[in-house]
Amino acid sequence: MEVSKKLLNSVPGCVDDALRGLSSCSPGLRVLQGHRVVLRADLEKVKGRVALLSGGGSGHEPAHAGYVGRGMLTGAIAGPVFTSPPVGSILAAIRAVANAGAVGVLLIVKNYTGDRLNFGLALERARREGVDVEMAVIGDDCAFTSPRKAGRRGLCGTVLIHKIAGALAEEGKHLQEILHAVESAATKIGTLGVSLSSCSVPGSGPTFHLAADELELGLGIHGEAGIRRDKMMSSDKVVSVMIDHMTSSSNKSRVDVNSGDSVILVVNNLGGLSCLELQIVADSAVRCLEGKGLQIERAMLGSFMTALEMSGVSLTILKASEELLRLFDSDTAAPAWPRLSSLPVTGQTHTFPSAPETSQPEDLEPDAAAVQLYSNVLSHVCRTVLAMQEELNELDRAAGDGDCGSTHARAARAIQDWMSEGQIPSHPARLLTALSHVLLEKMGGTSGALYSLFLTAAAQPLQKENVPHAWADAMDAGIEAMQRYGGAEPGDRTMLDALCAAGHGLQSLSSAQGDALEILRSAVQSASEAAEDTRHMTAGAGRASYIGSSALSQPDPGAKAVAAILRAVWEALSGK
Repeated sequence: MEVSKKLLNSVPGCVDDALRGLSSCSPGLRVLQGHRVVLRADLEKVKGRVALLSGGGSGHEPAHAGYVGRGMLTGAIAGPVFTSPPVGSILAAIRAVANAGAVGVLLIVKNYTGDRLNFGLALERARREGVDVEMAVIGDDCAFTSPRKAGRRGLCGTVLIHKIAGALAEEGKHLQEILHAVESAATKIGTLGVSLSSCSVPGSGPTFHLAADELELGLGIHGEAGIRRDKMMSSDKVVSVMIDHMTSSSNKSRVDVNSGDSVILVVNNLGGLSCLELQIVADSAVRCLEGKGLQIERAMLGSFMTALEMSGVSLTILKASEELLRLFDSDTAAPAWPRLSSLPVTGQTHTFPSAPETSQPEDLEPDAAAVQLYSNVLSHVCRTVLAMQEELNELDRAAGDGDCGSTHARAARAIQDWMSEGQIPSHPARLLTALSHVLLEKMGGTSGALYSLFLTAAAQPLQKENVPHAWADAMDAGIEAMQRYGGAEPGDRTMLDALCAAGHGLQSLSSAQGDALEILRSAVQSASEAAEDTRHMTAGAGRASYIGSSALSQPDPGAKAVAAILRAVWEALSGK
């Protein structure tokens, strides 16, 4: 059997280490000596109040120890991974809170046989010792449509019970009053999970197997079988399936909600789902519930009751009243309870309108000759770049992902499409700005951002004048922006090597002497030579910097592309 990798010190000591880690980083928590029990550090404040204890097998972190603190649990008892805690530790926790002056103890237990038995036995022994103890067994699983003798499994809805009971205990309510409120709230909660992968107990392999194209609906938080397996589907689809199942009138374990009802929604990561996916599921769930006419008063998004590293999610729905919302919103110091807004989700505006982009003024009198010149130059540049696609891809395969030519070709086709729409401005600054927008939107990747950055900065010196030295200043401005934000310098084996060589050559344009086209030709030649020289350089930036220099025997594809573009500009201007 293949054992799954986990960051542990030892399998037998993993729970103790985890509880010690939590208490070490949470000044409000303490571990009860000799037991896997976490208690409030300010245990003396339970005097005259009802104490709340919960717990169960480990592996569901942050449940339950993460919910210990003022306004929630007084303590939590942890068993081995996926195994109910021993009676002795449960009893030790009851004695600790009783000795601190608690006037009653409520045990909040998920509906699993081991937990019911061990907590129940501890309860009976504590009662013999004179402690006023009650137990609430929470079952919120909506998976099975027909009642089973064992009842509904306890899932993430238990965390909401911790919050409701904790608020009532903090207000000084009596034990029977809290028990009644908890049992009533539990009938209004439903949870359903879906998993994309298994989990594995420390020291063991996966608890079950799912094919690459499968998901399982309705499984338990220990990897117990669900109600069925389906082929993978979109977030919207799987959430719709889950909520339909949870609320169906034919499901006897449903959460009974109808259009117009107020609800609290919990989107719970089962341990291994990425935050990206979890937020997508949350969006799907909010839209699905609101589409059914439900008013989402509060929403929780995160990891609240996990199943080790299981890649999956559960949805919990609590039919909310004004009183339950008040208790839900009450303050707590429990480290795992998130900071939540007390505003409803439904009815809120979720977006700000975008500020309108400052538009460039249109040419009052377009210069037809300039437009034709720019069109000729851009057309020749695009043809040149398209012809080099495979050459640039081949150069890029040695140091990158082999797409330099494809990226430049995508940019060339985008410029051709833009030109076909007749949008070429005659003012040079507006031309460069427009091209920067096209490349940023259509070219993509780092290259698109760099070219767009270069063109945006280069446009500034051309705002007021269109003379040779302004174009030299434009080149310098573009290069300076690329260096400032891109981080590369000449000699780092990037497109900057060719650009800087050309920029240096164009400095002669700042004087009135010399033929502009001849200066450009010389600058282009310098760029071509610099691009070839990159074959002898050690990459200092970009993807190639992660490759050994011995593997880089060809010129940098970005530098080659820049040199080719500059040459195409010169050829078009000179009529070559």
